[in-house]
Amino acid sequence: METYQKAGKEVVNGINMYYEIYGEGEIPLVLIHGGGSTIQSTFGRLIPFLVKTGKIIAVELQAHGRTSDRDEAESFAQDAKDVTTLLKQLKIAKANFLGFSNGGTTTLNIAAHYPDVVNKIVVISANYQREGLIDGFYNGFGDATIDHMPEALKTSFLEVNPDQNALQTMFEKDKQRMLDFVDLSDNDISGIKSPALLMVADRDVIKPEHVVKMHRLIANSQLVILPGFHGAMIGENLNPDVSDKTIGFTAHLIETFLNG
Repeated sequence: METYQKAGKEVVNGINMYYEIYGEGEIPLVLIHGGGSTIQSTFGRLIPFLVKTGKIIAVELQAHGRTSDRDEAESFAQDAKDVTTLLKQLKIAKANFLGFSNGGTTTLNIAAHYPDVVNKIVVISANYQREGLIDGFYNGFGDATIDHMPEALKTSFLEVNPDQNALQTMFEKDKQRMLDFVDLSDNDISGIKSPALLMVADRDVIKPEHVVKMHRLIANSQLVILPGFHGAMIGENLNPDVSDKTIGFTAHLIETFLNG
């Protein structure tokens, strides 16, 4: 894992929001992790590839990792507000955004509702409507307990925040956010004017055809479908067998898009 140059917390909309800064560059790339995750569990293997080409700001969202909770439900709209407020407090007027999974949904909310702060977006394995998830995704979802949470994600959380109660809270709030999933409209998506790179795996939990639909709605978008499972292309820690070559290829596509 690349060593960050700076780590800190900012009081943002009632939470203490944790972030890490890597590299140098004029327009930073903001990394937004997936559900149940931390900076390291989602992006630990990708950051060393991306940091070679510019500045990175990686964040942890409400109740995740080192960021505190608030007495309100999680939502993608609130996450978008938190990220953009943090950037304002860090005096960053314009940024690129890369979101994976739930973080990709947050990125779409940022692009749709906070366009002034957006330069380009990279959305990896994310849906903007409930229908974008594979058939059967919600079967038994409401009955899920923390025992169903992947051990690798639990371990990563506890490595940076050893509070078992915080882990339980994060699990419950993430679960509820998905049960209460609030769709963005097709008009919200077609209103996104920033250049977009949309990426999905062919055996993802997101339907590739949903991402194709998104690609057709966003006028200035590029579409990439890669072989593999959810998170494999970026080396998320649920995919430990993925080679550095695969992650490097993904990083090359991202860098080419951002620098084009």
